[in-house]
Amino acid sequence: MGRLTWAAIPFDQPVVMIASGTVGFLIFCVLALVTVKGWWPYLWREWITSVDHKRIGVMYILLALLMLVRGFSDAMLMRSQLALAAGHAQGYLPPEHYDQIFSAHGTIMIFFVAMPFVIGLMNFVLPLQLGVRDVAFPVLNSVGFWLSAAGVLLVNVSLVVGEFARTGWLAYPPLSEVAYSPGVGVDYYLWSLQISGLGTLLSGINLTTTILKLRAPGMGYRRMPIFCWTALASNLLIVAAFPILTATFAMLLLDRYCGFHFFTNDLGGNPMMYINLIWCWGHPEVYILILPAFGVFSEVVATFSGKPLFGRRSMVMATMAICVLSFLVWLHHFFTMGAGADVNAFFGIATMIIAVPTGVKIFNWLFTLYGGRIRFTVPIYWAIGFMVTFVIGGMTGVLMAIPPADFVLHNSLFLIAHFHNVAIGGVVFGVMAGISYWFPKAFGFTLNERLGKSVFWCWFVGFYLAFMPLYVLGLMGATRRMQHYSNTHWQPLMLVALAGAVLILLGIALTVVQIAVSIRHRELNRDITGDPWNGRTLEWSTPSPPPAWNFSHLPQVGRADAFWAMKQQRGTAQDRNVKRTYETIHVPRNNPTGFFLAFFAVLLGFSLIWRIWWGAELGLLGAIVVGLVQAWRTDGEIEVPAEKVAAFEQLNGLKEKAA
Repeated sequence: MGRLTWAAIPFDQPVVMIASGTVGFLIFCVLALVTVKGWWPYLWREWITSVDHKRIGVMYILLALLMLVRGFSDAMLMRSQLALAAGHAQGYLPPEHYDQIFSAHGTIMIFFVAMPFVIGLMNFVLPLQLGVRDVAFPVLNSVGFWLSAAGVLLVNVSLVVGEFARTGWLAYPPLSEVAYSPGVGVDYYLWSLQISGLGTLLSGINLTTTILKLRAPGMGYRRMPIFCWTALASNLLIVAAFPILTATFAMLLLDRYCGFHFFTNDLGGNPMMYINLIWCWGHPEVYILILPAFGVFSEVVATFSGKPLFGRRSMVMATMAICVLSFLVWLHHFFTMGAGADVNAFFGIATMIIAVPTGVKIFNWLFTLYGGRIRFTVPIYWAIGFMVTFVIGGMTGVLMAIPPADFVLHNSLFLIAHFHNVAIGGVVFGVMAGISYWFPKAFGFTLNERLGKSVFWCWFVGFYLAFMPLYVLGLMGATRRMQHYSNTHWQPLMLVALAGAVLILLGIALTVVQIAVSIRHRELNRDITGDPWNGRTLEWSTPSPPPAWNFSHLPQVGRADAFWAMKQQRGTAQDRNVKRTYETIHVPRNNPTGFFLAFFAVLLGFSLIWRIWWGAELGLLGAIVVGLVQAWRTDGEIEVPAEKVAAFEQLNGLKEKAA
């Protein structure tokens, strides 16, 4: 079994054993419930093997919600430790465990919460907004999701078997080299991210191809919804940036497994090259996450203002400018490395320049709201909260773009506050707005508004309580990644930050309550028309939830905000009762390839982590066999008869008429 022994399970760490035992018990209860209820055939048929982009998008978001709970539990551990560990008090987390927690927190929140959230939203929405029946490569879409799930599983296994990295969420060498991290923690980090990163790259290729090649008749680039533009920019960045991450991790793996010296301190290695490469991926990654959120806010603001987005062309230009400029600012993450004044000045100026198109977007949203008939629903709450919060985060970012200021603030809690300011105020607020906005389209009923507003206020107030004190602490000299501090004057602010984290935790709990209450009262909030918000784009022209084929007839697009234009012409939400001729539609057949590939990817990754070479060979062979079987499949589609399509349309037309 290679290096795997009973000593790998941390029986001597009660916090770890209690946490892993609780998670194991919950998993057992869920599996027992599914078995007792006889739900396995349904789950296998409708979800696990589904290649429907809508189902895959929902599974991405569910995965992200689960990992949000896991990642936020690490955040609570850190905040409570720092609230206690002042002066002579040492807190309750030993340094080596605390190091694993902050490394896992950053890794999980970026790779396994934020990425699945935005990819899930893009998966669900893009084909509907583009007026097409599916993504370009449905099976590849499933493979991308299940590889991401495989990475999630490996990260969580590290909680029980072995350890996680103690290097921070980007695993800088030489700390991540074998000499300083001889255990399996860095290997868990590298293999889980290599596997999930491959899934993300496949999704990026798939969604980019979908946007460029599969638009509805008449939908030129100028008529695409803004969310499609921001998704295009995000996925172009994925295609360009994620190979850098894959190659960088491959070199670090060669250092650890084969004795290479790409990033060591001796034999010609250069640790700074790793930091350059990781941030060549890392800064575009920031925009991979935030650009789809910008698209969500554009759709929300236009819909709930009842008017077209102000400055649509400038919004598109700003989006693509960010896409290009994001590759020219990576070095601002390490001004302190000694590159020299000229290099630092170039990247400082580039960082200030990239703030300009972001500012353009803020003004576009504000001018859209100005003069509109604003409906203060939950999505618009998130949008307004985002604009206030993100402007503050942007200003602190521009401050840190000044190299002399960055020399003071670089490794302090000020940086942590800035990053969370844009990550929570931008990405999380955007995702929550998107979930509230498109939830009725996915499930056929709206979420509870009162609880949704409670969730927003918990996140909004909790964020300010949790992170504004960190700006002050950073200016006072508090550094990041510290497990204990001797200056007891910092403790009151640490306690305020803990209170903010508790309030955010309440917001997460209320999200679960909101979903449960909404499901219980779904008949009261049923969306019968398919257009509960009086939307502007094509996804609202379909029933809620849409059928497997999305559109019985592909829409003909004549202008931007295509569905809004159709409603102005017809005077109804959608005229599905007009007598039409229906044709047989081909939809992708269910396919288990992604699930089986994920199984063998987990076996391969776990075996390589523990040096179980026979297991690695079996995992690689299994993945190859699954790939070959898929390559020789010829039954990729099934037919939906015209009669079934007509019956579905007639039923939904009658429902709309009754409404």
